[in-house]
Amino acid sequence: MAEAALFDTFARAPLRFERGEGVWLVTESGERYLDFGSGVAVNSLGHAHPHLVGALKAQAEKVWHTSNLYEVPGQETLSRRLAEKSFADKVFFTNSGAEALECAIKTARRYQYVKGHPERFHIVTFEGAFHGRTLATIAAGGQAKYLEGFGPKVEGFDQVPFGDLEALKAVVTEKTAAILIEPIQGEGGIRPVPKEFLQALRKICDDNGLLLVFDEVQTGVGRTGKLFAYEWSGVTPDIMALAKGIGGGFPLGACLATADAASGMTAGTHGTTYGGNPLAVAVGNAVLDVIVDDGFLQHVRDVALVFRQGLAALKDRFPNVIEDVRGEGLLLGVKAKVPAGDLVVAMRNEHLLGVPAGDNVVRLLPPLTVTAEEAREGLARLEKAAEKLSSAELKKSA
Repeated sequence: MAEAALFDTFARAPLRFERGEGVWLVTESGERYLDFGSGVAVNSLGHAHPHLVGALKAQAEKVWHTSNLYEVPGQETLSRRLAEKSFADKVFFTNSGAEALECAIKTARRYQYVKGHPERFHIVTFEGAFHGRTLATIAAGGQAKYLEGFGPKVEGFDQVPFGDLEALKAVVTEKTAAILIEPIQGEGGIRPVPKEFLQALRKICDDNGLLLVFDEVQTGVGRTGKLFAYEWSGVTPDIMALAKGIGGGFPLGACLATADAASGMTAGTHGTTYGGNPLAVAVGNAVLDVIVDDGFLQHVRDVALVFRQGLAALKDRFPNVIEDVRGEGLLLGVKAKVPAGDLVVAMRNEHLLGVPAGDNVVRLLPPLTVTAEEAREGLARLEKAAEKLSSAELKKSA
């Protein structure tokens, strides 16, 4: 086979999947893998979900794309449904999480501009954050490994240590427009932000005329057992970015905002050619049909409890492999004692897929449709992987 003509930006695992069924992926050679990565928290309803397949097929036979020069009925429906289920009044559709964050950043800056404060364009972010791969979002995330080699860092992002309220207060000035935070850091290692800290951020924003922006690209749309992670804290943002799970595997993102926060985003100030096209919003509406159905989020919470308890038992059994278990709902992270990459490979050898993250963590992100039985199957495979790694570690230390 001729070598692919791809950029060398991904270190891909040597697996080629041909099809998927629920929580399973099947390779070209017929091997079945339990998918607890979900395309990095994207396949919220698993693979080939019949309701999503039906919605996509039905729309594909009508119209694929018209651009935002015209009204898109599916956008109107999905935006109204998202607003009704959240704090928001306004929605802007995108193709990805990075674009949703770009829109959130622009919305926050533009808000201050139309309120008569053009000098307020700085946004406070937190160490360990990940907000995307565009020039603005890598500046917001602030991680050196993503910034290196791309020229001067985009101006206007002031980063403070994770969880350090005093450092945050010290960096807020007359130039600050907003505070941007993930309720649970995903790429940063599944690090939940305490409820009290989010409450303190809300107060700082209210006291200083700032906007509070939540990045729920990974946590949103049922992943934590609530429709949105902010519901756990009772803290309401002014702007929120969504993507990943909202499209169930189809590229779709959204920036949600209150009417006041979005007041500067008038005709011509922002745009997208593909964002919210008829195919994307048909799938987005189908995803929402399932997730807001009676009992679905309770199911997520119930299975998450089984999974969390099983992980805690594995931590007790293999303390030389698993240091900690973190997260909420089905956004879970195993902080490893061994290199996280070794754990990912050991899991893959047991036909179980996970996703590495920062702080030497392996993310476990099964589809939200996963059953308790399938969660136990995943735990059994993780147990085999941990057992092999534990034995290897004991041999090293002998």
